[in-house]
Amino acid sequence: AAPRPAARGCGSGALLGRFGVLLQALLALCAFSTLMLKRFKEPKAERRPWRIWFYDTSKQAIGALFIHFANVFLSDLTEEDPCSLYLINFILDATLGMLLIWLGVKVVSWIVQHKKYTYLVFGEYGDPPQAAAWIGQCILYLLIMVFEKTVISLVLLIPGWTKLQQILLGYIPSPQLELVLVMFVVPFIVNAIMFWVVDSLIMRKNKQKDTLDINGSTETPRARRTEESQVLLSPDMDFDQSESDQDISGLRGSNQKMKQPSYQVVI
Repeated sequence: AAPRPAARGCGSGALLGRFGVLLQALLALCAFSTLMLKRFKEPKAERRPWRIWFYDTSKQAIGALFIHFANVFLSDLTEEDPCSLYLINFILDATLGMLLIWLGVKVVSWIVQHKKYTYLVFGEYGDPPQAAAWIGQCILYLLIMVFEKTVISLVLLIPGWTKLQQILLGYIPSPQLELVLVMFVVPFIVNAIMFWVVDSLIMRKNKQKDTLDINGSTETPRARRTEESQVLLSPDMDFDQSESDQDISGLRGSNQKMKQPSYQVVI
């Protein structure tokens, strides 16, 4: 008997089919809901306003859309199973790509701070927030995504990924089940972690809280030093000094009065 041909998995164009697009829309909704959850997990004193939160998260949305459609495009370039190719791209983005994104954010942040481009520092939009600063940061973050995807694409040129495709999804009989796993289940779990971590990288960094609790009130050491300097330089010290001088002069006057001879008139 002739051997039974192996299942090809999801066919060409399945990622952009009606069912695939529905899964991608559901994935985007669920994944970005984690960013909203992260905002509500922030302390109330440090919670970002909605406008700042939108500026921060929209950069990730633009970058994630670019990576997603790049993966879909790369997955349909060959005659291999597009679902397994997409999953390999996604796994590389979540591992090696995450390291490249972190490195890119650090390098770009160092450059803009060294050049003193204040509005290009990730998370800094001015007061009041400026849309121009947000656009500039979006362009920088998108360039980081282009760098990351270029490196991942070069890594995919290394031979041997076909065996990994067979290991990952070769035993799933249903193409629709394979599509659900590739386009929703695995990306939702990994994207939720990635969005949380990257949002912490590109959001505005709060200053370190070196606070001291004095009689139930919170006071920073800098504010305390400033208050002490104001007290030391205040004119009250001159007043206290003048009072002390008056006290000393009063004591001297009383001593002199005690030393003066007393005269009695006798009639």
